[in-house]
Amino acid sequence: MQTPPPHAVASFEVSIPTTDLAGTMIGLPGRLELPESVGGFVLFAHGSGSSRFSPRNTFVASVLHEAWLGTLLFDLLTEQEAIDRTNVFDIRLLADRLLAAVRFVSEHEQTRHLPLGLFGASTGAAAALVVAAAEPRVAAVVSRGGRPDLAGAALSKVHAPTLLIVGGEDREVLRLNRQALAALPGEKQLAIVPGATHLFEEPGTLDEAARLAAEWCARYVRSQTIGGRTS
Repeated sequence: MQTPPPHAVASFEVSIPTTDLAGTMIGLPGRLELPESVGGFVLFAHGSGSSRFSPRNTFVASVLHEAWLGTLLFDLLTEQEAIDRTNVFDIRLLADRLLAAVRFVSEHEQTRHLPLGLFGASTGAAAALVVAAAEPRVAAVVSRGGRPDLAGAALSKVHAPTLLIVGGEDREVLRLNRQALAALPGEKQLAIVPGATHLFEEPGTLDEAARLAAEWCARYVRSQTIGGRTS
């Protein structure tokens, strides 16, 4: 994993307003990062209990910054919720939390004018696709080592260009991604990273996944126009 040379990036700690499982208002902590001359924005949906401090997604975010894309990494679950593994696979819950984050950045002064993409890992990828099916503002989706199959019937309603990145040695997940790819109606691509297993821990594999994600988001997120402004 080679950290790219930095652009100047402004970083802000934020709180995403939503409700907990009992319906009580809560704030989910997140980190909003905006490079200079930002031309688009990508929301991260972690999976399998990962937090906003996931080193893999933090690295991918740094590569997106080099492509002039802002990012928001936030916790989809509270610490207490994450203890119950059923919540990690509750795609509807994760999607609702991601929708709350979409609303937040759509209203935030520094991001509301920016075209928007979604990046999901593991079960977070399914949540990203559910949100993309319901939210026309989403300009692109990227899944890394994801479970897009868990998006179910929502797959047929996703029209945002979607990139599925899978490790070549992650054979069962690769099979499930091929099935999901067939169900997606819009522009789509399956990118297989040779030699990579599920967590992209092998030398150079996460770098390749991040490069693919940045190219996809630069092509489909930065090319969009929001509120009369072209990125």
